[in-house]
Amino acid sequence: MKILKSFFLLSIGLLSAVSGSAQRYTFTRDDTLRGSITPERAWWDLAFYHLQVRINPADSSIGGSTTIRYRVLQPAQVMQVDLQRPLHIQKITQDGEELAFRQDGNAWFVTLKKKQTPGRTESLTVFYGGKPRVAKRPPWDGGFVWKRDREGNWFIATACQGLGASSWWPCKDHMYDEPDSMLISVTVPNDLTDVSNGKLRKVTEHPDGTHTFDWFVANPINNYGVNVNIAKYVHWSDTLQGEKGRLSLDFYALPEHLDSARRQFQQVKPMLKAFEYWFGPYPFYEDGYKLVDVPYLGMEHQSSVTYGNAFRNGYRGKDLSGTGIGLRWDFIIVHESGHEWFANNITYRDIADMWVHESFTNYAENLYTEFYYGKEAGAAYVTGCRALIRNDRPIVGVYNVNHSGSGDMYYKGGNMLHTMRQVIGNDARWRQILRGMNLTFYHQTVTGRQIEKYISQQAGMDFSKVFDQYLRDTRLPTLEYQLTGEGIRYRWVNCVDGFNMPVRVCLNSTGPYQLLKPTTNWQLLKLKGAKALASDLNYYVLTRQVK
Repeated sequence: MKILKSFFLLSIGLLSAVSGSAQRYTFTRDDTLRGSITPERAWWDLAFYHLQVRINPADSSIGGSTTIRYRVLQPAQVMQVDLQRPLHIQKITQDGEELAFRQDGNAWFVTLKKKQTPGRTESLTVFYGGKPRVAKRPPWDGGFVWKRDREGNWFIATACQGLGASSWWPCKDHMYDEPDSMLISVTVPNDLTDVSNGKLRKVTEHPDGTHTFDWFVANPINNYGVNVNIAKYVHWSDTLQGEKGRLSLDFYALPEHLDSARRQFQQVKPMLKAFEYWFGPYPFYEDGYKLVDVPYLGMEHQSSVTYGNAFRNGYRGKDLSGTGIGLRWDFIIVHESGHEWFANNITYRDIADMWVHESFTNYAENLYTEFYYGKEAGAAYVTGCRALIRNDRPIVGVYNVNHSGSGDMYYKGGNMLHTMRQVIGNDARWRQILRGMNLTFYHQTVTGRQIEKYISQQAGMDFSKVFDQYLRDTRLPTLEYQLTGEGIRYRWVNCVDGFNMPVRVCLNSTGPYQLLKPTTNWQLLKLKGAKALASDLNYYVLTRQVK
């Protein structure tokens, strides 16, 4: 991945393909330090984290340490560790010796005393504390959430995808590198329970009225997927006989929500069954699956999916598709759990490619619907969501500065994938591509281009212009046609150069569909008596007659 070496204020112009217009963004030194693989990150590879954190609800403070075990890839003596203001690092040690460090915004640069020899595994411990940023609008504007339940007990959680994990614990806060495993030790008052990722190893009671929950994550985990959820929880468990055997299921809810949660969380098993059919085995059998009641809408935290949809079907009780179909299932359970495959198993290397998470998971809602209610219902759901597409800016963001693209990565991205399925025209192959993707990129971080290339290769079709059109351009491709004495002339307009996506059309609005292969040049379909042309609704395109 390209490394930006200018750490002063950056002004980057992003040229879109829309009528030659340009979109310009301004980025700061903090953005570059956060979003690029700096030299102080590149020389070491994460192996393991041990996060130890004490949560102090009384004054909304936290403190503890992160032990970072890493593999040395090349000689270097300065390491970048990330921790966001207002939290601060108190000291850093390696092999019992304190190390010098300096702060540059939210990045901290540690000068190592020990010679870093390629091939060796080393570790250091970062001690920190303070009052973390309070979430303003979680999960979008994230941080720590400090709430209370109906009885006045604390109800606390973290959500930090956009903000970054370094908003509450010291880490290598870039998505390209994940630890192979992780131990999360959370200390809370002894009337509260912490639920984090992975499986609970032990609970240790302390004489000061607190206890520590040790959660072990056996698989690689992305930074923002790490979470703490703290409340006076009621817990129950179940199992699923899935594609890889027995999967443990654990559920946590407030006592006041228990009856509603027991009813609503019954959707988990059918959801997992549908997604294993489409995407392959649940990616984290060793860590189990948890669904946890939290004081915000919800988030895809790996093996610790969080839920706050008020125990109603739809998205906060509403159907995003406008068809009524979205009220047949709970949006947060389906969508956030779908991210276990697309976000936690297959993870973007740079947030500019966030569509890899959100486009596939939006499309997963359609596939879930199809699995239980039929192909027609699934198609109606995804095409109904087109009303939410804005076509405001490209879906792909700006690389190396922690900048994501348009929110159209959800509904437009899902419709792009639905359109590509029509072009492939083979549902068995399409399912094989989705399952194969989760196997090929199992527990990996990827670039968007890798996913694009994989789909083209497996489909046996070059989709590069299709990806450019829907991901990097805001225009909606339009099938333009003319009626002539010889038949119908047609071409693609309002599109990227070389756009040549096949499309099914219906002639005269009554006849059967047939496949056209338009380009940006006029072609002629010889057909006497033609009066109209309409594209198949399953393709996200426009059709326009011209004189």
